Amino acid sequence: MRFGFINNNNNNTPFEMGRALFFSFSFFFFFFSLFSFHQTSSSSTANEEKQYCNIFRGQWVKDPSYPLYDFSKCPFIDNEFNCNKYGRPDSDYLKYRWQPSSCNLQSFNGLAFLKKNTGKKIMFVGDSLSLNMWESLGCLLHSSAGESGARYQYTYKNGIKNITFSDYNVQLLMYRTPLLVDMVKTKTGDTVLVLDSMTNGSRAWRRMDVLIFNSWHWWTHTKSSQPWDYMQLRGKLYKDMNRVVAFYHGMTTWARWVNRHVRDPSKPKVFFQGISPSHYDGSEWGKPSKSCEGEVEPTLYNERTYLSDISSEALMVMQRVFKRLKKPVYLLDITDLSQDRKDAHPTTYSDHGTMDCSHWCLPGLPDTWNLLLYNALL
Repeated sequence: MRFGFINNNNNNTPFEMGRALFFSFSFFFFFFSLFSFHQTSSSSTANEEKQYCNIFRGQWVKDPSYPLYDFSKCPFIDNEFNCNKYGRPDSDYLKYRWQPSSCNLQSFNGLAFLKKNTGKKIMFVGDSLSLNMWESLGCLLHSSAGESGARYQYTYKNGIKNITFSDYNVQLLMYRTPLLVDMVKTKTGDTVLVLDSMTNGSRAWRRMDVLIFNSWHWWTHTKSSQPWDYMQLRGKLYKDMNRVVAFYHGMTTWARWVNRHVRDPSKPKVFFQGISPSHYDGSEWGKPSKSCEGEVEPTLYNERTYLSDISSEALMVMQRVFKRLKKPVYLLDITDLSQDRKDAHPTTYSDHGTMDCSHWCLPGLPDTWNLLLYNALL
């Protein structure tokens, strides 16, 4: 029986069955977790000559030259990420640079990026963490032209946001689909999450030169916050199932899509954004009664924090899924370096007004994600 299969002849619920199956593989997954995914996966062969340096292992260091752009001059920052606009009083969280342990990152050069990618289409596909990263890259590129900013056109059509940097015809696109797999409406008005189907955005994705996928956070939503009524797998409807197992099935569908549609290893270049951690549970950094509220500095290098159990399980799923890939996919392994940044969330400094320990301030951590993307594309 392959991982995550739900036996319809068993009296156990899908939730119970899924959890039992998941943990039966935990020992197997443990060995994968000893390595970074972008090195363990046979599909992640991009930039093999750089494999001697793991740019995702290192520490945060103070750098007075940061941040990389002025929030007030970037036209792309949504209010939910615009911590400065909404009165965040501290600024030290903006002054940290990621330093890999065994090499140096190339500094972000927006003009070089635009020239190298002239005429190309770069698309982020996923949830609001993808939006976080997309807006960050837009700000980085816009600021590359100095005080006036790079010339651009913004459009929103058929659910796709598009920033086109006019002088270079570089299109930076955002396709919002938090779960990647299809959601369909039934005749009765119910919404069904189809775990083994991925057709809704496929045609648009195949026209891109670079694709950066992301998914995870919405898989944990329950009750009124989940956007579906039922899940469907192999033609059978389920009211619910273990969310980690559901995530596995969804990401396996994504892997099949990549294997089927990425025919030229160089086009599209495919990235997976990795699992972005949340910081609602202070026990992860030794403060059980706290959340990210009031945190003003990263976790120190010798005081590493611990991922929540469910985020760790999501990482294990992606390690498993990456083994199924037959085409080159580069993992932006952002989890550990982001886990150290409990200080970089909006908290209440946004238009939402509620505690947000999931998204990230801009400027802020997503700029580092894009710096890593920039280095991966060199």
